[in-house]
Amino acid sequence: MAMTEQALNLQQTNYHSTDADQQYMSVSQFKNWLDCEARTLAEIKGDYVPPISTPLIVGTYVHAAFENQETFRSIEEQYSDMIFKKNGSKYADFETADRMIDTIKQDDFAMFAMDGEKEKIYTADLFGVPWKIKVDSINHDRKSFTDLKTTQDLYKRYWSKKYEGFTSFVEAWDYVLQMAIYREVIAKNTGEAYTPYIVAATKESPSNKAVLHFEPSRFDFELEYTEAQLEHIMNVKNEEVPPRRCEQCSYCRSTKKLTNTMEIGDLIY
Repeated sequence: MAMTEQALNLQQTNYHSTDADQQYMSVSQFKNWLDCEARTLAEIKGDYVPPISTPLIVGTYVHAAFENQETFRSIEEQYSDMIFKKNGSKYADFETADRMIDTIKQDDFAMFAMDGEKEKIYTADLFGVPWKIKVDSINHDRKSFTDLKTTQDLYKRYWSKKYEGFTSFVEAWDYVLQMAIYREVIAKNTGEAYTPYIVAATKESPSNKAVLHFEPSRFDFELEYTEAQLEHIMNVKNEEVPPRRCEQCSYCRSTKKLTNTMEIGDLIY
């Protein structure tokens, strides 16, 4: 299942590079494989560059605010056209982002939960596959790590095929799976089972917030689920079997070739 032996020394500058994604699995890449194999393979091979989306930059902007001032200013400069209007004010999405940043920074308990080393990179072999992770905040004294998340509403419910029922945003966006993988990778590097937390802020006005913990038994299912998917994913990644197309994402829409008709029931199933 594992790809060829990796030699890339991961750093902040190359963590998100094509070379890194070719040599390592990550949680975001794993989720991308589940969404659309064809698009993900094209991205990893460098044949497709997904468009830069406002939600992605908002997430980067919010995370940078808790890393350091230099990184935050760099993001503002790099994406100034997306963040600032011609009159110097910020677009609504980034005003909302500022509100989420402020609500966390003004809460002592949330900031306590996020105290620790920022953007720490770890690698480890899981299920015969090399993985990479980058942790928002890790505190070795408390043996804990924390990830910052933004969401529409803390209490909104989402229907999940994976869980076969309604879930919170945490399950819906596979954050439990993320914490399970991070916990395993960190344990491989430290020899300790660190405790994961999520600090969440909402896009509401005023922004809501919470520090979320996990019942450890939740991680067992996520690790079993990940292992069950990996053999096929690695076969696709190694181009041993052809990738499946979702026929709904931007990549599939842009490369789609019609060969037959669809029965209308296929539009919703």
